[in-house]
Amino acid sequence: MNSLFNRAINNKAQIIRQAMESNKIRNNTTSMVAPGITWALLLGAAMWGVSWYPMRLLDQAGLSGLWLTLLIYIAAMAASLWKTGPQLRALWQEPRQMLLLALFAGWTNVAFVLAVLDGNIMRVLLLFYLSPLWAVILGYIFLNERLSPVSLVTLVLAMAGAVTMLWHPQMGAPWPSSAADWLAITSGMAFSASNVVVRKAQHINLAAKVGISWLGVIAIAVTLIVWEQQAAPQWHADIIIGAIALGVLGIAVMTTLVQYGVTHMPIHRSAVILLFELVAGAISQQLLTDEVLSMREWVGGTAIIAAAYVSAKYG
Repeated sequence: MNSLFNRAINNKAQIIRQAMESNKIRNNTTSMVAPGITWALLLGAAMWGVSWYPMRLLDQAGLSGLWLTLLIYIAAMAASLWKTGPQLRALWQEPRQMLLLALFAGWTNVAFVLAVLDGNIMRVLLLFYLSPLWAVILGYIFLNERLSPVSLVTLVLAMAGAVTMLWHPQMGAPWPSSAADWLAITSGMAFSASNVVVRKAQHINLAAKVGISWLGVIAIAVTLIVWEQQAAPQWHADIIIGAIALGVLGIAVMTTLVQYGVTHMPIHRSAVILLFELVAGAISQQLLTDEVLSMREWVGGTAIIAAAYVSAKYG
């Protein structure tokens, strides 16, 4: 009896030791991988923060906003077709959700490109980062998410920042002052809406979501070009090469880096790291343009950043 008991104790101790060694190996592996994941996410966020600059260069060279958007996303789509192409059957498996994703993600990117071409870079980025405000509202309406204390803090901070930044002295009320403001705000709204769709379609492959999102960008750009009857630009070789390079080395790489980081890191950490886009945008704006923000815009922007941080860290 004692022999059986001792054998059972020894077996249990061996199992515990093996589990501890396994956890130790797993923890060591995580600590080795984590820095690479963090750097990938930082690089992706930084690239998004400075992506406006090559876009403006191409715009100044004669490739207007909608044509620019169309060409760079066709290039990105073509470069990733080997991965996304086989997954596009999800469009027929879940047509309603995937069409909504194409619509919202498409407008997110089209509106963002048009906004950074015409607006103050930091103002555009900050108004886009009102997305936590829309996320709370849309989550409450469509996902039946309760308004937690963190959600309420996010809501108050984001609304205070928006009112401060958009305050119109002549009107005595907050109101977008330019087309770029409207584009940035609606881009953030569409971004939040696309996230709601993504969360409701968690069973859909990530590559399918990316491919369908980019198809949405292409479809909306083509629709607006036809609607506005925009003439095709002069197809100079250097402009085409530049746009293709931006699509392949910019859009596709940035998206891959961000998705890699978000997939392999807790959401509360990745969302905070992605705020580095604002830092990259601020530095690049300071170095490459003469655009400035007023004190009122900085105060409002600080509230918006705080809302995004609270939402990412504690939401």
